[in-house]
Amino acid sequence: MSSSTFDEAQATLDLHAMRTHAGEAVAMLKLLGNEDRLLLLCQLSLQERTVGELEQLTGVSQPTLSQQLGILRREGLVTTRREGKFIWYQLADARALQLMQTLYQLFCQPGETA
Repeated sequence: MSSSTFDEAQATLDLHAMRTHAGEAVAMLKLLGNEDRLLLLCQLSLQERTVGELEQLTGVSQPTLSQQLGILRREGLVTTRREGKFIWYQLADARALQLMQTLYQLFCQPGETA
């Protein structure tokens, strides 16, 4: 098999996979398309946090924070655990973690500009 034939076969496989999972990709990108949710996921990609910590770190107000965390939880991107009176949030979706790591590399590393 020549290199160009392999590349063509790989492109066909990738296109088929993209078509198969396009809806999932669009849904994930819509979730990341909100600035508040993006900030929350960025923090949660580093470590689990309480609501109070997330509010302090992101500057997102408590009502908005609760609403956005509810959306992320309902969509399966975050999970919670209770410890005493605190509820800890953690990133639960490996794909979301990979996306957040990539976004960090592209947009958040010190000294990096487009």
